[in-house]
Amino acid sequence: MGARLGTDDGDDLVENAEINITPFIDVMLVLLIIFMVAAPLSTVDIPVELPVAVADAPQRPSEPVFITLAEDLSLSVGEAETTMDALLMEVGVATRLNREERLYIRADKSVPYGDLIAVMNILRSDGYLKVGLVGLDEAAAPADPAIAPEATE
Repeated sequence: MGARLGTDDGDDLVENAEINITPFIDVMLVLLIIFMVAAPLSTVDIPVELPVAVADAPQRPSEPVFITLAEDLSLSVGEAETTMDALLMEVGVATRLNREERLYIRADKSVPYGDLIAVMNILRSDGYLKVGLVGLDEAAAPADPAIAPEATE
């Protein structure tokens, strides 16, 4: 089993004081295989009569409301054109006056930052706090260099 090399001094009755771990490893591997086979079999097989759930299914989220701010500063809620003055009325119709509804603003990249913030302030003043901005991922950005954003230095 275990070998000892290079220390033979002629005496055949030398005791080996080192631990031979080969049988220990064999036993551990057998136990590992047994547990790997037995683990999937240890499912719960206790019979239980479960009650019927009476909770309603969760409500699916409604279609998102998109507010578009075009390059010429024209506004639209969904497909309906609107003005700054009528924005809250159109958003109220689109959200059914639900202030918890999420709103997504799609603003053209050439729209001045102040005009975008003005739209967000109008929405916030009426209690619409869940407002997000929509942009394109780099992978979805146009490949045409004439359309792509210019590099700034």
